Amino acid sequence: MSGPMHHGEVPRDRLPTLYEVLARNAHAPVDLFSFYIYMRDQQRSVDYLDFWLDVTQHTSLCRHYVRELRRSILVETPDLEKTNSKRSSYILDHMGELNDPAGPSANLTDDEKMKDHNLSAFLRQENGNSNHSPQSSLGSQQSAMRASGDCPFASGERFPRPSFMSRHSPTRTDSDSPAHTVARADIRASAEKILYTFLLPGSEREVLLPQGIVQEITIAIEEEGRDDPEVFDTAKDYTFQAMERDAFPGFLEAKALGNLVPPSLFLRLVVGLIITTVALWLAYTLIFFNAPKHIRCSEIPPFTIGIYLLSTHQYRLDPIIALLGYSEYTFFNFARIEEVYVRKLLRKRALMVLLITILVGVAVICLFIFVPGYRL
Repeated sequence: MSGPMHHGEVPRDRLPTLYEVLARNAHAPVDLFSFYIYMRDQQRSVDYLDFWLDVTQHTSLCRHYVRELRRSILVETPDLEKTNSKRSSYILDHMGELNDPAGPSANLTDDEKMKDHNLSAFLRQENGNSNHSPQSSLGSQQSAMRASGDCPFASGERFPRPSFMSRHSPTRTDSDSPAHTVARADIRASAEKILYTFLLPGSEREVLLPQGIVQEITIAIEEEGRDDPEVFDTAKDYTFQAMERDAFPGFLEAKALGNLVPPSLFLRLVVGLIITTVALWLAYTLIFFNAPKHIRCSEIPPFTIGIYLLSTHQYRLDPIIALLGYSEYTFFNFARIEEVYVRKLLRKRALMVLLITILVGVAVICLFIFVPGYRL
């Protein structure tokens, strides 16, 4: 879950984009953690987000490998003119500072595109040549990244992976420790895992992509032996656009205009209808028994609670919780609203819902209290 907004960070006067959410530049309740839960629990298409995250992790793995390789070259072969791999060394020297852009390739700057192209070109050329590969490997570090963090989910549910729920991925470290080096085989294994998990027909968590894209990636990995990040660029861009078009608008609507999840909404609807039915039964009973007005005031609590619960279901917003600055991310689990613009938006909407609820409640209560009684 995203932490509080850092000091000096300029708050947005708008809702975040999907690019900003995936880059972990948004805060609760519109952060990456909340988007993952929304894709898992409501959109039921978390495999697309997992595919996108795994491809991003694969790219980070490649970048980390090149950083380690460049470091080892500087230490082991300071005189590059005497080495046999002049072209590889030239590419490494002119690759610049590698970064990890989160959005589709269309959103990258020319400099970022050039760095990514150089990275993939180097990996394609270096494929099969392990002369400069670090000796130590990540081993099972990728699968360890999939282990659950401190997310409050019940056992048996799928957990967001901590490598994407935190701001600093383990593959971004600059440590010189051998435990943090990446072997060439790790990159190959990562590319094959993505292919066999998400892309091949009948795979464990197959995502629906155009057949041409899947065939292109399959040929590149299985026949051409490629594992560079550019292999997945087309599929990554397609997945990003699909999430941006089909899932992200609903996510913003659910989190920026409301603060309740579907199970909570359903519970409020059921309880609200039951309490309102009881209140109506009580109100008609007191009318037909010609009860005095001070006794009819006993209708106020059930009508108030029932109308309030029905209003929260109708607007998908609990105004009291919103005014306190909280939003529900799973059933009866709440997080503080950190995104400034969303907090302002929810407070304004909460005041509107509260005003409507009060007006409707007062009108209904006054109707049943002051209507003339008639004893049957």
